[in-house]
Amino acid sequence: VTTYCHYPPEAAKKPKIGDFLHPNLERIVGLRPDLVISESTGVRGSVQLTLPALEVRNGSVAEILEAIDTIGRAAGVPDRAERLAARIRSDLGAISERTARLKHPRVMFVAGRTPGRVEDIVVAGRGSHLDELIGIAGGVSVFRDTVSNYSKISLEALVARNPEVIIDMGEMADTAGVTEAQKRAVAATWAARMPMLAAVRNRRVYAVASDIYVVPGPRIVEAAREFARMLHPGAGF
Repeated sequence: VTTYCHYPPEAAKKPKIGDFLHPNLERIVGLRPDLVISESTGVRGSVQLTLPALEVRNGSVAEILEAIDTIGRAAGVPDRAERLAARIRSDLGAISERTARLKHPRVMFVAGRTPGRVEDIVVAGRGSHLDELIGIAGGVSVFRDTVSNYSKISLEALVARNPEVIIDMGEMADTAGVTEAQKRAVAATWAARMPMLAAVRNRRVYAVASDIYVVPGPRIVEAAREFARMLHPGAGF
């Protein structure tokens, strides 16, 4: 597993092979795995090994479900993978059905920015699983027309789109050990820098720090539920 794998708890006991951008190839070879599973980045071969290897994509919800099926077959447990994917589809469908008739607020998910400042903002946009989950949770991503999954935006574009809800994970690259004081500081940063935004005026800036949002996999249902709670606080999610 990578240095950023925190779930399930058993992952903490596994040997670490580096991270997404800097895998330790010698370490991987030394572990003599039966199968190497990696995420496809569109650039072939961050890991070029003489080992059985499998690349999966997980940019969208459909790709996440397909990856579960692919990994299940490769691991010899296709029935388990099929049941898991079916449960995810069912749970996401149930959330979508509950939110369909609710008012859909304009939402921005901040995936990155300069710490302590409202600068160099990177948002989840078109083609990202977060954009899809926001829609399932009963929101409308204000940057769903971006040219890539995650795009840097200007402050002028931010003011023009004027999100009603801001979900900010921009300072939480390391999700472990984030305190409530740190989360309050994020809201305070927005209040000081962007008081004209609807989300700031109505105190609907949510600082989040959890792998459920940025590690595409079975817990996308948890992420969708959390989005629904933030977007529709009186709906009982």
